[in-house]
Amino acid sequence: QVHLQESGGGLVQAGASLRLSCVTSGFTFSQYVMAWFRQAPGKDREYVAVLGGRGGDAVYRPSLKDRVTISRDNAAGTVYLQMNNLEPDDTAVYFCAARNHIVKVTYASGYDYWGQGTQVTVSS
Repeated sequence: QVHLQESGGGLVQAGASLRLSCVTSGFTFSQYVMAWFRQAPGKDREYVAVLGGRGGDAVYRPSLKDRVTISRDNAAGTVYLQMNNLEPDDTAVYFCAARNHIVKVTYASGYDYWGQGTQVTVSS
């Protein structure tokens, strides 16, 4: 049924860029707010970016705003996260999440569906 599959993570050096993808199925993608969260070892899950169903203005974690871009392709049912100038502190599991509401929120409990995550590791 509902499936969210992240990809694009990996092991990179500081300063590198990555483009994460989340391919979805089993729900009406265009009606859902999509978000990226991340969780580093020993830390709470935190939002990275949130984007409404029509791909309008995004909400970014302020500390990441200059380095991160979220986008979506509703025809493909896919949401992306472009990350540039990666830092060791970006090391985390990155999760794709879907919310069946109009209002964008930044807390994890507001989201209905989750992918399994993709590991991003940034070496110094």
